[in-house]
Amino acid sequence: MLTATAINPPRTFQFERDTFAFPHELVWKYHFDPQTGAMTVRQADPPPTYYHRCFVMVRATRQFFYHARFDPDLPAADAITYQRLIRNVVSRNVRKPCREEDRIVIPGFDGLRAFSRAHEALLKANCGAAWESYFLRSHWRMIFPVMPWHADGTAKKLKDSLPRRVLTLVHLWRFPHITINHGIALYGFTEYEQSIEFEGYDPNIPEEPVKLVYERQRRRFTFGPSRYWGGGPLKVMEIYCNLPY
Repeated sequence: MLTATAINPPRTFQFERDTFAFPHELVWKYHFDPQTGAMTVRQADPPPTYYHRCFVMVRATRQFFYHARFDPDLPAADAITYQRLIRNVVSRNVRKPCREEDRIVIPGFDGLRAFSRAHEALLKANCGAAWESYFLRSHWRMIFPVMPWHADGTAKKLKDSLPRRVLTLVHLWRFPHITINHGIALYGFTEYEQSIEFEGYDPNIPEEPVKLVYERQRRRFTFGPSRYWGGGPLKVMEIYCNLPY
């Protein structure tokens, strides 16, 4: 796997260290028939308490990676201090990392995963509201058709973006179908003759990395089956970037 690197920040993204430990919860429970591929849904019981925030979570993941420095050698702080630090981090620029000396120091933990395991409620309360996942300026693009040449361009753009950004955020959708409308973060890729496999963090599946695949011959992206998606082709767009969409 080619893990993206950059001069600033001078470290690579590590799934086991730099992602949230808790999941983005699902409003619906999905069942996929392995024979027919048909999907049935039912409301989650008990109802979720933290949902409609997938874009908030991937945004915050990059903000912590770009603007925080975790120091496990410092003594842990109290909840009020951590709340202030979280709010400072998520108020920073999601598109551009700060200088190393300007990072916000979070004491008592070695990374976001350990911090979010210990302070889940604080992070959920302070990283952003559900409406922030809906009102993104990039969402306008999903209503227009996506041609094969656009998928080609997106694959190249993602390859170019990763070495510069280290962590690249993308929107996955199927509009006008509503089977998926989701945000994930990509942090590496491997090229093969017939495909490019992008490795990423999915806030719906915090246990392990996911793969987004670009099929060169078919000129399309595919995303594997999971607890909320039956798998198959979809549309992809980079978000929170300075380049035009």
